[in-house]
Amino acid sequence: METKTAVINNPTGDGQFESLNVETKVAIINDPSGDYEFEIINLGELHPDEVVVKVVASGICQSDEGVRDGSMAPLPAVLGHEGAGIIEKVGSGVKGFKVGDQVVMSFGYCTVCESCRTGQPSTCDHYSELNITGGEHQDGTHRFYKKDGTPVSNFLNQGSFSTYTITSEASLIKVDPNADLRKLAPLGCGLMTGFGTVTSAMKPETGSSIAVFGTGAVGLGAMMTAKIEGCSTIIAVDIVDSRLELARELGATHTINSKTENLQERIAEITNGKGVNYSVDTTGVSQVMLASVQALSKNGVAVPLAVTKNNIDFNPLLELVLGTRKLLGVNLGNVVPQLAVPKLVEYYNQGKFPFDKLIKYYRFEDINKAASDAVNGITIKPVMIIDEEYRKDDPVEYVG
Repeated sequence: METKTAVINNPTGDGQFESLNVETKVAIINDPSGDYEFEIINLGELHPDEVVVKVVASGICQSDEGVRDGSMAPLPAVLGHEGAGIIEKVGSGVKGFKVGDQVVMSFGYCTVCESCRTGQPSTCDHYSELNITGGEHQDGTHRFYKKDGTPVSNFLNQGSFSTYTITSEASLIKVDPNADLRKLAPLGCGLMTGFGTVTSAMKPETGSSIAVFGTGAVGLGAMMTAKIEGCSTIIAVDIVDSRLELARELGATHTINSKTENLQERIAEITNGKGVNYSVDTTGVSQVMLASVQALSKNGVAVPLAVTKNNIDFNPLLELVLGTRKLLGVNLGNVVPQLAVPKLVEYYNQGKFPFDKLIKYYRFEDINKAASDAVNGITIKPVMIIDEEYRKDDPVEYVG
């Protein structure tokens, strides 16, 4: 199936919205038990604060898998929220971007509520309707429609599993025109979440200790950041030896295979019986989330990051109160994406945040394989190349 050429019409007479005659190829989820299916659908109207982005590449995040059942974004839905691309059209109210700008996309926020104005956009008053519940505008319009007029949800203000998408100005991070968007695409969610959890939420003291449970993109992002921030004891916990080897390469001072080693004994051995000052769980597995709390020292802080329906069953008096430990909620790293993503690029250029070692590239048509490889731990960060004409003279190596 080939993508059809996009044609963008002139503004409508009322000057509020622009009618777009844009067909886009999408990988769509039509039912909770189904695979991604490819369809040609239409973009909706362009609102004044929005842009049309031609998507170059998109990472696959575990959160995409977590919402495929329709429990958050109603189905049918175009998922994908680690997109990067080139702006094709700007709305009448957009001031900071122009056609041709290279952008990384992240989550949406209103910019005017108290949370947004105090630098906490991930707790925006309108976070849910902008990012989770399908992307319906207040006027009832959507960004995607099937050919028969059926509205199609998007996810996290993007829907980047598409050749074209509409997103708001607040979701955009402008990057260097010479930067390779295929590499930068996954910075808008998972890696940013791991980074922000350490820098914005935990704020560890130099010389402190941290245990990271699960060495996927979020966990390794947190681990690499912990090294940058000066943590002296960095423990990576997983059940896959190859991932633990990579964690060592990226900065872990200790590794624990919790399938073959006694987790509590090993953490006690590494920390001289004190436990760790900080822990991060990225697995969402109830038993592992509990272990991340039990691994803490007195006054320690645990952050559960996974998008999961599982619960933690524990006695607050024993696990938290008596040791004055804290369980801290963090959403998307508690960061401002427009500040966090450039910092990650800077750290990458300095050799401090080599996130490209996590990436494997897939063709858009192979999205179901990419999703399966992510779920099964074969690939830490799948990145789909949606526009294969981008930098065609600098080809990437595809899986398969």
